Amino acid sequence: MMRVAFLLVFVSTDFFKVTRPTLDYRNPTVLELDLLLFAILGVIEKTQTFIPFVWTSMTWVDERISWDPDQFCGISNITIPKEMIWKPDIIIYEMTKKDDSPSNPNVFVSHDGRVIFDDDIKLVSTCRLDVHKFPFDTQRCNITIGSAIHSVEEIRILPLSNASRITQFSQELIRSQGEWEFLHLSITNLNLTIYGRVWEQLVFTFVMKRRPHLHVINFLLPILFFLCLDLASFFISDNGGEKLGFKVTVLLAISVLLLILNDILPAMSNQTPLIATYCILIFALMLLSLLVTISVTYLMDRDSELKDDKQEVVPGGTCNTEEKIHTIRSCTCNGLEPVAKEVQYNKTLLTPVQVNATFKPDDSHVLLMILEELKELRKTRNTDVGCWQERGSTFIWATRINKVFFIFYLGSVLVFLPAIFIKWMH
Repeated sequence: MMRVAFLLVFVSTDFFKVTRPTLDYRNPTVLELDLLLFAILGVIEKTQTFIPFVWTSMTWVDERISWDPDQFCGISNITIPKEMIWKPDIIIYEMTKKDDSPSNPNVFVSHDGRVIFDDDIKLVSTCRLDVHKFPFDTQRCNITIGSAIHSVEEIRILPLSNASRITQFSQELIRSQGEWEFLHLSITNLNLTIYGRVWEQLVFTFVMKRRPHLHVINFLLPILFFLCLDLASFFISDNGGEKLGFKVTVLLAISVLLLILNDILPAMSNQTPLIATYCILIFALMLLSLLVTISVTYLMDRDSELKDDKQEVVPGGTCNTEEKIHTIRSCTCNGLEPVAKEVQYNKTLLTPVQVNATFKPDDSHVLLMILEELKELRKTRNTDVGCWQERGSTFIWATRINKVFFIFYLGSVLVFLPAIFIKWMH
């Protein structure tokens, strides 16, 4: 017991707390470090933030600590408070918020001077996220570890395990990934030179892929469904305001989804996200469809107004001449009805000379009256034909515009959707 107490007193001297643990200061202290991913707590695109929960394991050799286990009751290692010995001044360059969770208070010390310190950290770090292919994107976030004061001549920072082993350990230990799937981890050594001094850095790169199912179901598919509804609205009659009101409603629904997208994506990006292109082009097609519907509705209303104006010009207030034909028929009498019918359906109207040659002199005045009525009927029919030609011109233009834009709309959709999905998956 006395030897164990002596060992604790020896280790707790202040000399071991403030100086680098080497007997020759020309030799650097070698720090070996592992970083295991335990959970992906969050990836925030809006603020470009990566929040992992990691397990760090650091080991180094304190050349001033050593003992013979045989002289200390076979004790080959001890666990002591970390405040009792020197610890490397390790910082994480991407860390934006200090970890508030309690850290491991102890270190493990071996009889040969090997010190092992394990700790878990909730990292709130910055990460340059590439949201160009959101939500089918793969992100790479770096965790850079280095010394705050000591240069490469004083501290060397090396990985404790290789990248494949750390990846395997992380995939076995990971407990929570959320919408992200951890793929692999890579390790890179970098040197940072400032004012002629070189600092060694160890960069852990986490590669993860987003699980897009939630975004596809909640965002991409609803927009696609709204696009199909807008295409189907071309089969609604242009008379009245039902079609126009339907298109406005669909356009407002798309606007609500665009507001949701604005809360997800960052304000600035090196490349325009494909999902923004997807939404904006669909929104533009639907807006153009609304404008065409307004134009067609205007032409239809204009056609109705022209029709009403022509009906006011035609005697009797209508373009229909059936009533006049019935009047001519009722005016014939005393056996002349068959003659009147024959004259009515004759395409070439008879002249007075031909009429006199065909009928008796006593009936000529009756036939002349019928002839005058037929001339008036021809004028009425000419006015009727002009009325329908005027109506048909405006109506035909509205119909042509509607058909041409529907073909353009459908063709644009059939070209745009496969192209953007191929680029998404490429």
